[in-house]
Amino acid sequence: MTKQTALHWSDITAERLIKQKSDKESFVLASGITPSGVVHFGNFREVITVDLVARALRAKGKKVRFIFSWDDYDTFRKVPANLPRQELLKEYMFQPIVDTPDPHEKAQSYAAFHEQSFEAQLDKVGVKVEPIYQAKKYRNGDYADQIIFVLQNRDKIKTILDEHRTETLPETWQPVSIYCPKYKTDRVKNIQFDGKETLSYEHMDHDYKGEVNIRESGNVKLPWRVDWPMRWAYEKVDFEPGGKDHSSQGGSFTTAKEIVKIFDAEAPIYLQYDFVSVKGAGGKMSSSKGNLITVDDVLKVYSPEMVRWIFASYKTNVDFSVSFDLDVIKTYEDFDRQERLAHGVDQGNAKKQAMARRVLQLSQLDENHTELTPENIPFRPSIRHLCNLLQINEGDIQATRKAYGDQIKNERDELAFDQRSTCALYWLENYAPEEFKFRVNIEALEIEKTAAELAFLSDFKKVLESSWDSFETDKDMHEKMYEIIHAHELEPGDVFTMLYKLLINKEKGPKLAGFIRTIGKEKTVKLI
Repeated sequence: MTKQTALHWSDITAERLIKQKSDKESFVLASGITPSGVVHFGNFREVITVDLVARALRAKGKKVRFIFSWDDYDTFRKVPANLPRQELLKEYMFQPIVDTPDPHEKAQSYAAFHEQSFEAQLDKVGVKVEPIYQAKKYRNGDYADQIIFVLQNRDKIKTILDEHRTETLPETWQPVSIYCPKYKTDRVKNIQFDGKETLSYEHMDHDYKGEVNIRESGNVKLPWRVDWPMRWAYEKVDFEPGGKDHSSQGGSFTTAKEIVKIFDAEAPIYLQYDFVSVKGAGGKMSSSKGNLITVDDVLKVYSPEMVRWIFASYKTNVDFSVSFDLDVIKTYEDFDRQERLAHGVDQGNAKKQAMARRVLQLSQLDENHTELTPENIPFRPSIRHLCNLLQINEGDIQATRKAYGDQIKNERDELAFDQRSTCALYWLENYAPEEFKFRVNIEALEIEKTAAELAFLSDFKKVLESSWDSFETDKDMHEKMYEIIHAHELEPGDVFTMLYKLLINKEKGPKLAGFIRTIGKEKTVKLI
């Protein structure tokens, strides 16, 4: 895309990067998370933000290194409520997350369990990262020079941090933490630097004084507000977004962009992103409560393409909710409408169509996606109709598949149908509101009927038996139903309620004419 045609925020950001970085050929984009618990869906916004900018840069012919830092050398400070073997985990409090055992006994460590899980989820939505495990970097001594440099510039860093604090840091403050080699925890005090490469300290919980050599031990770590700008300089990061919590005045980004200058470097181009929540799945996500929604959980309701599309559809500074309630239907219908517009099946104004195309391109798992033309649009069954069919067929996806006949033309259509059917069925079973769900009666239901209602049912049954094939559309059947209702001087509402009771033993349901056509002649006649 040229500057004149860039519409999407990822392309605009890519152009900004190219312009401000003197048209570099290769860019470093960064993101990162502390694996202190389950990596929830809210964390995903930062990663997908970087991924979309990376794709925009590559679309302009640039090389991209997307580094993803796992801050697994952070301290294990709280045992999440939803984890097994709580007592075991408590024994590792104040030790590195990377040294804490996995209570599930599936991975090498607590950190590794969450890292492997999230990396697998990223792969499912087409996000490719270069993971960097910070515990290895610190323990290998990769940052030894940087740590010594920070300690030598302690006063400058303290001045920057104090400018944004209500209370200044104590004069004894040092810009490092130490994992005591003897007692394993970072509960140390009275840290002293000899000006070269050695630190001394006292342990808070034991009568013990120790020393560590920064170059040899790998037990020294920088605190977050110093670690972040150090890594910008070390990795030569060009772009990294941040959430509201880091972006507020006086927050970690404010201080980091000043501290990075001490390293004779500059802050990366920054993009604030707003928070994302989940609607209809049980309140605000909380690690301590254990009610976290993950990318995998969302993929049970939406396809990977749709997950990407949802994020690509919003500007980064807009907060939004991913729906698990009845708005799931609207989300699917919005996606289908935008896909038709992007492929040129539906028509819209040029700007809206161009934006729909770009968002859909960014939503594909494969960056080398097929051309967006009417001939290439995949088959998408209407989500409402699909949900009705799945319930009519008691959740049998293969039986439901038969209703679409040769509309499913190829392997891609087959995959899209299976994916959407599996998601729809999971949603019906786990999140759909009761008023949306139904079960078609097996036998005719005995309910009270007036003489006029009995006469209506008799005539309606005869019409269904004799003229079923003449109803080419839902509207045809709808009009015929009203003709018979009026002939018997009945109220449409009363008749509809009676028919819903006879069909699904509820007073309301899907639009009746289309619903009857979906249930089919044989079942409908039997039940009325």
